[in-house]
Amino acid sequence: MNSRKNVYIAYTGGTVGMKETPDGLQPARDHLQQLMDNMPEFRAEGMPNYFIHEYDPLLDSSNMTPNEWIKIAEDIRDHYSNGERQYDAFVVIHGTDTMAFTASALSFMLENLGKPVLVTGAQIPLCQPRNDARMNLITTLQICSEMTVPEVCVYFNGELLRGCRATKAHADQFKAFESPNFPPLGRVGTCIKINWALVRQPDPHKSMLYMTIHHPVIASIRLFPGIDSKVVSHILQPPLRGLVLETFGVGNAPSSNRALMEALRQGNESGIVIVNVTQCFSGTVNQDGYETGSGLAKVGVISGYDMTCEAALTKLYFLLSRGFSIEKVKHLMQENLRGELTPESERAPISPLLPI
Repeated sequence: MNSRKNVYIAYTGGTVGMKETPDGLQPARDHLQQLMDNMPEFRAEGMPNYFIHEYDPLLDSSNMTPNEWIKIAEDIRDHYSNGERQYDAFVVIHGTDTMAFTASALSFMLENLGKPVLVTGAQIPLCQPRNDARMNLITTLQICSEMTVPEVCVYFNGELLRGCRATKAHADQFKAFESPNFPPLGRVGTCIKINWALVRQPDPHKSMLYMTIHHPVIASIRLFPGIDSKVVSHILQPPLRGLVLETFGVGNAPSSNRALMEALRQGNESGIVIVNVTQCFSGTVNQDGYETGSGLAKVGVISGYDMTCEAALTKLYFLLSRGFSIEKVKHLMQENLRGELTPESERAPISPLLPI
C-alpha cells in the first residue's frame, strides 16, 4: 500500500528550472521534470509523490500580473478536492522577485485553507552544481509530506514564513526573504520545527473558498523629502481606486506641505482608499504619535499598521474586487483577515514619545 502523500506542483517559472544556453539562463520546457527525475533524493523514503503542472509560458516573476495570481489560485481550486487524484498539499514554484506579492494575493484569494500551499523558488537554478534550488525543493516537499500547515506560506532557506508577512529582503543572498513583523511559522535545521501556536487553523465546518479578484486600478507611491504635490495629485485621479502610501518612520508625512495634504484629502473624498504603511523594513504605523502622522488621519488616510507593502497592495486588490462600499473596504483594510496584520488586542502599547 502506498502511504505517500500526493503533492501538486504548479510550476510557474522562475530561476529554479532554468537551463544553461549560449544566451544565458532561460526557462526550458520539461527541464525541471527531467532534473528532478534524475535526482534520487526526490524519490527517497519520506518524500511525497508529486505531479508537476508546467505553465505555458514559464514566466520570470517580474512579468507576473494579477492575471497570473488568478490563474494560480484557480489551478489550486480546481485540484483542491476534484480530479483524478486527491492532493494533500500544493507547491507553487515561482521566481523570487515578486514571490511575496503572489503569496500575499493567494493568502486572500484562498479562504479557510485546510491544506498547505507553499510557495518556493531559488536564487541559483537546479542545473548548476552550487545551488539553493535543490534544498528549497526537497524541504518544501518534505514539509508537505510530514506536516499539514494549512496556510499560504513562503519556504526559503530554512524558514517557513506566512505568505502575507513575507517580503524579499536580499537580492543576492540565499536568505532572500524575511518576515519583519511576525515570527517564522517554522525553522529547518537538522529537523523541521513548526511553531504550531502561530499557525492559523481552518473552520472544520466550512470548505475552502476561492474568491477571485478583478482589476481595480491601484498604485503605490513612496514618499521622499521634497516630493512635489503635483506628482501625488496626478496619481490620485480616476480611474485610481486605491493607493498604498509608503511613509516615513511610524507613518509620518510632510504635514507642512499643505498642497500635498490637500491632494490626499481630495483623493480620499473622491472615494480612493489611501493606506499608510511604513517604508521602514520593520515596525508599525502609528498615526496618533506625531502631528505629521495625525495630519494624514485628518485627511482620511487609514493606517495599514504593520502590514508589508505587498500585503497592503494585494489586500486592496482583493477587497476592492468584492463589491463592498468604500467605508467597508476601509474598515476591513484595518482588520486582520489572514494574519497579515497584528490584531488590535495583540498590539503592544505605542509610546507617543518615539524618536524620529
